[in-house]
Amino acid sequence: MAEAAAPPAAKPAAPAATATASAPAAEAASNTASAAAAPPAAARIELPSASAAYLNNPPPPYPALSRRLGEQGRVVLRVRIEPDGTASAAEIRTSSGYERLDQAALQAVLRWRYVPGKRNGVPEAMWFLVPVQFVLQ
Repeated sequence: MAEAAAPPAAKPAAPAATATASAPAAEAASNTASAAAAPPAAARIELPSASAAYLNNPPPPYPALSRRLGEQGRVVLRVRIEPDGTASAAEIRTSSGYERLDQAALQAVLRWRYVPGKRNGVPEAMWFLVPVQFVLQ
């Protein structure tokens, strides 16, 4: 399972052999290197997305009491996106400071559809950070 907010870092390349080695030593090093198994290529990971226009994810409803009280804020949720594009779990990562806004955001992201994350082109369950902004206009 991959965490969408932290893609894996690329591994540094192995240092190149120096050109100052004698011919027999260089040949021995070459034979040893070819006998060792090459590390597998890094998997290509595509992160999940909720922003594709065709998903038609409506914004969460603004709680009426929060609107009257002038409550605004940004909620960041950690959402598990399944290979079929549905959300199976969500938790509040960063609160807006208002329980009503946090809960409205949590309920909305669990109903949304997503483009699932992929590893080497194959959909895979991944955790994804979803920000939700509540702004009075």
